[in-house]
Amino acid sequence: MTARQLAFTGCRIERADHVRADPDALAGHMTWRARLLALEGMMPAVDEEGRLAWRTLADAAEDAELVFLGLHEGRGCFAAVPAQGDASPRMANPQLWSLMATLAPEDLALYGGARSLIDWHARSRFCATCGGQTKLAKGGWQRNCEGCGAQHFPRTDPVTIMLVEHEGRLMLGRGLGWPEGRFSALAGFVEPGESIEEAVAREVFEESGVRVRDVTYVASQPWPFPSQLMIGCHSHADDDELAIDATEMAEVRWFTREDVAAALAGSDEASFTAPPPHAIAHHLIQWWLEQ
Repeated sequence: MTARQLAFTGCRIERADHVRADPDALAGHMTWRARLLALEGMMPAVDEEGRLAWRTLADAAEDAELVFLGLHEGRGCFAAVPAQGDASPRMANPQLWSLMATLAPEDLALYGGARSLIDWHARSRFCATCGGQTKLAKGGWQRNCEGCGAQHFPRTDPVTIMLVEHEGRLMLGRGLGWPEGRFSALAGFVEPGESIEEAVAREVFEESGVRVRDVTYVASQPWPFPSQLMIGCHSHADDDELAIDATEMAEVRWFTREDVAAALAGSDEASFTAPPPHAIAHHLIQWWLEQ
């Protein structure tokens, strides 16, 4: 799948950890040349060409917490932490859904990383250890508690999203509350003490009642709603008998290669609606079809 660029990947900003860790170097990049990502809350602003809009640090509020995103062509790039974060799923914001489909890939990647980071800051102003106030540190890639001194770091939540194959057919599911006909790969969070392979096997069994084997990694995608890493995998099932968990899934079904091809082509005769192109599930299904 390396030939396909997944949404939210391919950011062209240099993360520049050596600058984050050096207060003097960081201050040296907070000049008139620095760029401030233009945001309206958690929503990105765009210019006349439909690209991400940028301002100067002078446009930030006087008391703003500024996160160092990295360097681009030698210029420091920053984003301001909003008053509130937004952990709602991306489907809850139709305007953002539409914007995601129009941003250039490198802009979408930059925005996705910035969104995850500033959302974490907005929801981490108090220490999980003692409840004291925390302060931004290391250019925004850390928060320190002013009370007990505990250090807190941006989180990334690993999620397995997996294809299950049996005798040339593909298992896909429809989650509770999803539109009729919309199917995607099964997915679930990796739990403490689990390997990726174990998480795949557990989640598939919990949601479908099917045991899987020969789990292999395919590709990954950062998903900033709010801060997930989607780990795409493929697996095989020894039987196709389903026992669906009705508390999580509305439907789980097996589809033939012809069914999958019709869905990806957007055919009126398709038996299901495929995931949108910016979701890793779409690329996983396309990858499977091409094998």
